[in-house]
Amino acid sequence: QVQLMESGGGLVQAGGSLRLSCAASGSFFSGNYMGWYRQAPGNQRELVAGISSGGSTNYADSVKGRFTISRDNAKRTVDLQMNSLKPEDTAVYYCNTYSPHFGRNFWGQGTQVTVSS
Repeated sequence: QVQLMESGGGLVQAGGSLRLSCAASGSFFSGNYMGWYRQAPGNQRELVAGISSGGSTNYADSVKGRFTISRDNAKRTVDLQMNSLKPEDTAVYYCNTYSPHFGRNFWGQGTQVTVSS
């Protein structure tokens, strides 16, 4: 199995910054796709940003230009730098990876990000 552990959430004022980190362990391979999702109360879980093993990235339109995803394959970590945060960014953020070996997604436990206006 794959274990994902997030850290770095918290409370920040609008316009501020936070950096989320996720560390993978277990049967995780550096070639796996990794991503960050978020879920606000009453909303469905949505993709925030994703990154391939080669470094190709994709972002939700709502965070383009403000968030940056990066990964360190040797350390098996993926980070999300969030700048110019808005109250609508408030959500639980989840680290995600898809394992072709197991044929399924794995999720972290989530970390709360709250942006006050």
